[in-house]
Amino acid sequence: MKALLYREHGETDVLHYEETAEPQVGPGEVMVKLEAAALNHLDIWIRRGWPGLDLAMPHIGGADGAGVVAALGAGVGDGTGSVAVGARVAICPGFATRVDEFTRRGEPSLSPSFHILGEQRSGTFAEYVAVPEEAILPMPDEADFNVTAAAQLTFLTAWRMLLTQGRLMPGETVLIVGAGGGVNSAALQIAKLCGATVIALTSTDEKMEQAAALGADHLINYTTSANWGKEIRALTDGRGVDIVVDNVGKATFGDSMKVARRGGRLLTVGNTSGPKVEIDIRFIFSKQLHIIGSTMGSPQEFRDVMKFVWSGAIEPVIDTVAALADGAAAQERLQRGDQFGKIVLTP
Repeated sequence: MKALLYREHGETDVLHYEETAEPQVGPGEVMVKLEAAALNHLDIWIRRGWPGLDLAMPHIGGADGAGVVAALGAGVGDGTGSVAVGARVAICPGFATRVDEFTRRGEPSLSPSFHILGEQRSGTFAEYVAVPEEAILPMPDEADFNVTAAAQLTFLTAWRMLLTQGRLMPGETVLIVGAGGGVNSAALQIAKLCGATVIALTSTDEKMEQAAALGADHLINYTTSANWGKEIRALTDGRGVDIVVDNVGKATFGDSMKVARRGGRLLTVGNTSGPKVEIDIRFIFSKQLHIIGSTMGSPQEFRDVMKFVWSGAIEPVIDTVAALADGAAAQERLQRGDQFGKIVLTP
C-alpha cells in the first residue's frame, strides 16, 4: 500500500510518500480501506518528537480516518452487521488496550494503556489501517467520508473538554482563544449548541468572518487589539467569562487566567505556541480558578458527538482537501497556521 511515513523525527522534509507493507489484522481487529484522513497539530508534534517518545520506524501518522471495512480479524463479528466487510465506518482515534481502574469507570482516556492512532500505533495516512473492533463506528449511508474524517479527533476532544470536563451549562460565556484551529472551531459550535455565549479571539479579519459564520457572538482580532483582555472584561461588564478554552499555551495562558471570572474554568487540550508557561498562582487562589486538562475522549463520547455531526447540527470546517501524496505540503500549511478548520487528505 502507499503511505505518508517517516524514518526519523524532524520537519516536513522527513516525510515520504511511498510503498510500504499493509498492516496485519490481529484478533479482535478490523482492517479499514481509508477514503479520507485528516490532519491535527498532534501529527506535527509526534513527527518532531519529544523526550521519551519511542516510535517503531518507519512510522505512519494520522489519527482521523473514515473508510470501508476491508477485512476482519479473528473473533470479530460473524461476517454480518455493522462490522461486515464493505461496511462504511468512522474510526474513533483513541482507545484503551487493556482493562484497568479507569476503563472500568468509563474513562479510557485516563488509562495508561490509552493509545492514539498515529502515535502509539500506525495511523491513517495510508491506504489501509488496522484498529480494534471497539474503535469502529458505522456511518449512515448519506454521511460524507471527508466530513466524517474531519470531525473525529477535534469534535471528540472538544466534546469531552467542554461537556465532560468543563461541565458547560446553557447561558454561560465561553472565550475561545485562537478560534481558527480544528478543536476550537469544533468547540465554538458545541458551545453554541449548548446555549452558551461565545467570544472568539483570532488573528485575521478572514478568521473573524469565519468564526461569525459558525455562530460566535463577539469577535476580537488579537493582532489589532493591544489589550484584548480589557475588551473581554468590557463585554462581560467586568465579570469575566465562565470558561476559557486556551489551546494556545505559552503566548496566551497568563492573560486567559486574568479574563476568567471568579470561580471560572480554564480548559486546555493543547499548546500550539509552546508548553512551558510562567504562571502567577495568585490568580488561581485569589479567584479560585479551576484549571482543567482534557485529552481526547471515550468511544461512547465519540458515538455521542458523531450523532450531532451526522445530523448536521454541528459540522467540521474543512479548510482544504488534498491528496495524501501532498501530505508534506499540507502539514506545512497547518504549521504556518494559515488554515481555518481541518485539512483533509485522500489516499
